[in-house]
Amino acid sequence: MSEQPLNPAPVPAPEAGAAEEPTPPAADATTAHASATGSTAADALATAGSTTAEAPIAPTATATGSTAADLTVDEAAALRAASFERARRLRQEPRFPGGPAADPAGSHHERRIRSFQPRRSRVTTGQQESLERLWPKWGLDIDGKRVLDLGELFDGLPVVLEIGFGMGEATAQMAAEDPGTGILAVDVHTPGQGNLLGLADRAGSTNVRVANGDAVILLREMLAPESLDGLRVYFPDPWPKARHHKRRLIQPEFLDLVAPVLKPGAIVHCATDWEPYAEQMLEVLTAHPRFENTAADGGYAPRPAFRPLTRFEGQGLDKGHVVHDLLFARV
Repeated sequence: MSEQPLNPAPVPAPEAGAAEEPTPPAADATTAHASATGSTAADALATAGSTTAEAPIAPTATATGSTAADLTVDEAAALRAASFERARRLRQEPRFPGGPAADPAGSHHERRIRSFQPRRSRVTTGQQESLERLWPKWGLDIDGKRVLDLGELFDGLPVVLEIGFGMGEATAQMAAEDPGTGILAVDVHTPGQGNLLGLADRAGSTNVRVANGDAVILLREMLAPESLDGLRVYFPDPWPKARHHKRRLIQPEFLDLVAPVLKPGAIVHCATDWEPYAEQMLEVLTAHPRFENTAADGGYAPRPAFRPLTRFEGQGLDKGHVVHDLLFARV
């Protein structure tokens, strides 16, 4: 913000008959400065899953025809509160009854920097049908209210957690090629959730479960100690701007949450085509006392045969990016 003079010079009055300059509109509230969490108001709106069309608008007239100017202060405040409450309920209602909740844990109220931003993208008819038909059987909301029994959820299969699966093509392929491993796939993108459910169903795969919500809450509150056989993080958002690096998923604090829920020897497998992020991943994982690099030279690993070429990987390769895989064992 630029400094203003303590005693600004008086502005001369306009000459008689001169047209007055129009007053510029006030800045939108969504462009307010960053909060104490590092998120902007726009981030908060995106995390709540709201759009500008959902923003409450103060009524200009009451049901009796009186205008806002006729209302008392208390009446106007009550109308505003009712409008905001209606908007809040809309944001929390699921887009598909019986499907993934809009905000299962109310996590956007938690004062914490996040590595993701939910997107309200269009859901196709096929994705909607998959969500309505398969979510009750294979879907779950990350609400932070219970500890999952992975043995019951996956009929005794070893389970790996995949954080961020996009549209689910690679996840569905891995599930089909390795039916003896359960995949707990986490994302907040509704079209991708529906797409993965449909792909798994058409392939006849029964070893996929789709979790909706914040993976940090899942790791922190809903997984038992030493319950996972692996973690996969493929092509997470690199947050390339320096001021956004704090939003990157692979951080020491994140690994502190991951280590207790992994079985000894479980593999953390990361992949990225963003060179600076790959370097940070390698540095952070190498420095953590609970993880050990499986690469003999202490660097990157070749792509394992079980990881298919993902859509994001293909886009990166087309741009000339180099893809790095990192495989670290939990010790």
